[in-house]
Amino acid sequence: MRTIRIHGAGDLREEELPAPEPSPGRVRLRMAYAGICGSDLHYFAHGANGEYVVREPLVPGHEVSGTVDADPSGELAPGTPVTVHPAVFGPPADGLADLPHLRPGGSYLGSASTWPHTQGGMSEFLVVDREMVRVLPQGLSLRAAALAEPLAVALHAVTIAGDVAGRRVLVSGSGPIGLLVAAAALERGAGEVVATDVLPGPLERARALGVHGTVRIGEQEVEREGFDVVLECSGVPVAVSAALLAARRAAVVVQVGMVPNEPRPVNLAPLVSKELQLRGTFRFAGEIDEAVRVLAANPALERVVTHEFPLERAAEAFAVAADSEFSGKVLVSLGR
Repeated sequence: MRTIRIHGAGDLREEELPAPEPSPGRVRLRMAYAGICGSDLHYFAHGANGEYVVREPLVPGHEVSGTVDADPSGELAPGTPVTVHPAVFGPPADGLADLPHLRPGGSYLGSASTWPHTQGGMSEFLVVDREMVRVLPQGLSLRAAALAEPLAVALHAVTIAGDVAGRRVLVSGSGPIGLLVAAAALERGAGEVVATDVLPGPLERARALGVHGTVRIGEQEVEREGFDVVLECSGVPVAVSAALLAARRAAVVVQVGMVPNEPRPVNLAPLVSKELQLRGTFRFAGEIDEAVRVLAANPALERVVTHEFPLERAAEAFAVAADSEFSGKVLVSLGR
């Protein structure tokens, strides 16, 4: 089977590997699409994503869709359209009964956090545990279903923020995850959603999704103490400081974008003086089921996808995905 593997920084190769065989309790999928995530870009550009270093060839891709190719149990018929919950949760741990995604010892498709690495879905075929498979509702395309995983991340971030119904929400950063966070806030009934970015392209895409307002950083000012909830999606330390300034007194600020795994200066004075709640969010638990329903009910969300490349042009796809002015979500098409 054809597959994409990252061997180190800047070293991405199309290779032929044997097709995997599904054992009992597992399902082989014929892959259709894999979205390029920020973590995939880090693995390609730097050979690492934060503290997780590529130590063996890594197949990227955890934002995936495809069809059932072989199910030894016979439960899922060949050709059934699906997406995948990319996590295998770790064993039960004290205090984490309702937070399985935070248990130690789990794994995630396309991640160098485990050894051996957990290979991802940017291949013609992928074998996963049966419980990771989510059958798509009628009418939801495989192309749109590739957004289920990042939309689940966005929905979980809004869950962490709490009830946003009727509230004024700021989304800092309008890359692909910021766009989906804005969409998730709108889906959950936010009264007003304002999106920011330093570039005009992402803001244009945010407006197309229906946000109520946009702010171009560097040219316009974000209203200070103007928002009940701030969802910071850029991961840039200066943006974290700005998020604390934009939050109203006693507001909630959720850090969605991954930040560098190193000390960086952040102004925490507003956190204290305004009694803000600064919360982290990491992946998701079960929100992928909600994400599938939301995508089926809102076909316009597919607008987040701006580019699609065949597998043999994966290097070009990664280059385009790294250009946030030019691209939103970039998909790699995995069929022959």
